Amino acid sequence: MATGIKDKVAIIGMGCSRFGERWDAGTDTLLAEAFDEALTDAGIERRQIEAAWFGSCVDRVNVGNSAIPASTALRLDGIPVSRMENMCATGTETLRGATYAVASGAVDFALAIGAEKLKDTGYGGLPPAYKGTFNDLWLPLGSAPAGFAQLASGYRSRHGVSRDDLKRALAHVSWKSHQNGVLSPKAHLRKAVSMQQILDAPMIADPLGLFDCCGVSDGAAAAIVTTPEIARSLGKRDFVTIKAIQLSISSGIESSTAMWDGSHVRNTRNASGRAYAEAGITDPARQLDLIEVHDCFSITELVTMEDLGVSAEGRAVTDVLDGRYDRDGALPCQVDGGLKCFGHPIGASGLRMAYEIYNQLLGRAGERQLKDPSLGLTHNLGGVPYLGIAAISVLGLHN
Repeated sequence: MATGIKDKVAIIGMGCSRFGERWDAGTDTLLAEAFDEALTDAGIERRQIEAAWFGSCVDRVNVGNSAIPASTALRLDGIPVSRMENMCATGTETLRGATYAVASGAVDFALAIGAEKLKDTGYGGLPPAYKGTFNDLWLPLGSAPAGFAQLASGYRSRHGVSRDDLKRALAHVSWKSHQNGVLSPKAHLRKAVSMQQILDAPMIADPLGLFDCCGVSDGAAAAIVTTPEIARSLGKRDFVTIKAIQLSISSGIESSTAMWDGSHVRNTRNASGRAYAEAGITDPARQLDLIEVHDCFSITELVTMEDLGVSAEGRAVTDVLDGRYDRDGALPCQVDGGLKCFGHPIGASGLRMAYEIYNQLLGRAGERQLKDPSLGLTHNLGGVPYLGIAAISVLGLHN
């Protein structure tokens, strides 16, 4: 019988490049920035890595369709390097691959690394797939803001929330992230904005204004994993273990039946429920110390609070406005500024979230450091609410 991966795998090193408009650096340079930091942190040699998982989703120009650009950039000579692509969950998928390899006993040391250079495309949002019938049929709404604006409409309809109350809550989500991003030296956007600036910003897709939408950027992040026994043999006393990694993929039910009302994301509920069971979490609102969620849009973060079970049904607006998810709140969310301030280089985002949780758990977060966190969660959401992917990882201090 399957027993899950709780505490079978330790993260012994993580790295993250500076995110932003990195005109000065190619994908290989970004990969090297993240990898060199992770390798130094782990305290092992490059030759000890026995397998790697490389995440890249839409960077066809710089990466192509294989893992060769990563293996050459990092000089991963003669070992298996697998290319991962699973929409916006790509970064977490790389961590899942490396984690499962170690948990199975196939290797002692594995690397998860993801990168994306989106600013090279010159496109304002995530670049669309190559033109053809698939893109038109799969994404009939035509844009990500439009798809997530409909999530806001579904949420308002189900819970009877006024437009003004929802707008204020969404503005608070963005305001909070920008306040946190100021303290993140590797973030793309490091400028605080006022609530009024957010509320007065141009409308993109009602009710989502300019500050309700995350940007795109270039960046990379990496993790090196092994077993807890090996971590201890390396002299590591305090280290982070993986409590759970779970994914849920749409089967088409949301868009082809009447069973979904458009007010939430079923995949997040499915993946988080399984992750909590794997990690032994029975009360996430109380047991989790911090969370990093997929705030591609402010409405996504707000709805995710209920999908993760840390806000009661219909209570997320109140909880957000009460400051529950602020840096000094009961459950800090996006302590580093989230996608809102880092942007969203797809292959790197899931690992970047884990990087923040990892540093917070080890007390290395500098000005952002929370008081004695021991358990954190990351959440990625790919696609659109009615057809997509959700990925959850739970990380905690070894005990």
